[in-house]
Amino acid sequence: MLKQPRFVIAVRDLARSADFYRDVLGFSIEWKEVPGWRLFRRDACTIMAGECPDTPAARELGEHSYMAYVEVDDVTGLHKDLAARGVQMVKALRTEPWGMREFGIETIDGHRMMFGEDVSGPD
Repeated sequence: MLKQPRFVIAVRDLARSADFYRDVLGFSIEWKEVPGWRLFRRDACTIMAGECPDTPAARELGEHSYMAYVEVDDVTGLHKDLAARGVQMVKALRTEPWGMREFGIETIDGHRMMFGEDVSGPD
């Protein structure tokens, strides 16, 4: 049986990334005692970040820098919250033909995350 996934990302500056996930994206920070790693959690979404100072920045990968698609209950509310916090949007909030209302952001490290809500209606 599959359980809730955890996303694993490489970041150049773990302290800077931790501040961003906590202060801007609203995640709590766990695993403060594990050298070189942090675990960020917001509701059921968990992201593990490992410090890799020599890794290329995720934004250098362009469209290939997407690291997560997170389904949410209130995508419009989350979009308003993150926009008010100054998060860089890479895809505007819109309803797609496949029945998802979604938007995309870029993190401080250049990773792209999509957030979406199923608005297709009952099956």
